[in-house]
Amino acid sequence: MTRVRVNWREMRAVVAALAANLGIAITKFIAALVSGSTSMLAEAVHSVADTGNQVLLLIGRGRADRPASDEHPFGFGRERYFYGFIVAVMLFTVGAVFSIYEGVHKITNPEEIRSPLVPFIVLAVSAVLEGFSLRTAIHEANQVRGDRNWGTFIRRTKSPELPVVLLEDTAALIGLGLAFAGVGLAVLTHDGRWDGAGSLAIGLLLGAAATILAMEMKSLLIGESASTDVQRRIVAALEEGPEIAQVIHMRTVHISPDSVLVAAKVAVREGDSAAQIAAGIDTAERRVRTAVPIATTIYLEPDIYRPGQADDSNPAIRAVQRSHSPVPPATGVPMKPGNPENPAPAEPPASADRPNDS
Repeated sequence: MTRVRVNWREMRAVVAALAANLGIAITKFIAALVSGSTSMLAEAVHSVADTGNQVLLLIGRGRADRPASDEHPFGFGRERYFYGFIVAVMLFTVGAVFSIYEGVHKITNPEEIRSPLVPFIVLAVSAVLEGFSLRTAIHEANQVRGDRNWGTFIRRTKSPELPVVLLEDTAALIGLGLAFAGVGLAVLTHDGRWDGAGSLAIGLLLGAAATILAMEMKSLLIGESASTDVQRRIVAALEEGPEIAQVIHMRTVHISPDSVLVAAKVAVREGDSAAQIAAGIDTAERRVRTAVPIATTIYLEPDIYRPGQADDSNPAIRAVQRSHSPVPPATGVPMKPGNPENPAPAEPPASADRPNDS
């Protein structure tokens, strides 16, 4: 099976978030001990959870690069999705549940905040560090986002790390604002229940972020198809030469963010010999790998096209029909080098000999 060179570029956002959250967590814990602020304690636990999340993402990225084995013949690429799902669960159980519990406890048993200047300074410093981490994540995401808006990017991206960091950092900045409001109102009114309300709001915020992440990671774990543009380029490459009359139906699934499995039934001429069909399929596979380098595993089944048997409700047939339709100009995602979800076509190989997965 053809392997794609690992691109660790997107992990720079994870490393930046790890460094920022580790320093923030230590500072927040010190401030929580000095001030007795529940909102600050909730934020400290939030940062600890975020630090653990980044560690899990790095572990998952490293484990996903292991070579295929007899038990896992398609490799371990989906471990990145598994660890992304664990991150969502961890964000909820550690961050959200603790913050909600502490918030309710502080509302029912309010305490006055000591040394209020300390949490304000820590929150300001934390906001600067979180802003740096979010800026790095936005910069790295822009390398692969194309013209998709942020909501579409988070829903459709096949890379789990960037959405996790983007949502975490955004939630962290909003959480800092909630903590600032909670501590500020508690100091101004001398009512510690506002501090508890801030912690409760942070917990609800983390719960919402965790739910979004869990839903996206679940979809990737189950298996998502390649983007519409990638499918279009695969069909075009298959039908470009004279060896294949047309693609009858096609299924694609991401084995990992930078590896796609392609399974298609293709129409061949009835008069071709077995040797001609086999040679034609090999040639078509080479065209696909040239057009879409992340198509690492390709299975083509030759058949005779029978229009009367086509079932338009079959997702595999609809994928081909979409690929034949005109490209909507407003939704096309420009190709960018180094974008595993929508990679630029590869240079033609120097040699015609390429691995055959059929």
